Amino acid sequence: MERIDPTPIAQALLSAPGWARAGLTAPYASMREDAALELANAIIEHRHDLPPKIDDGQLGLAL
Repeated sequence: MERIDPTPIAQALLSAPGWARAGLTAPYASMREDAALELANAIIEHRHDLPPKIDDGQLGLAL
């Protein structure tokens, strides 16, 4: 059986939004579930080299 290299997974987790990493320790189950899904999506995007998902509800900052 081939062993999975944990390095890309760690990189994907570290590139995930901070709220998702911190959200795993939230006192509310719904927040923990949302955070876990966000982290899972970060791993999938990183694994398949997909562009980051852009949230249409997020306001852009003028530079």
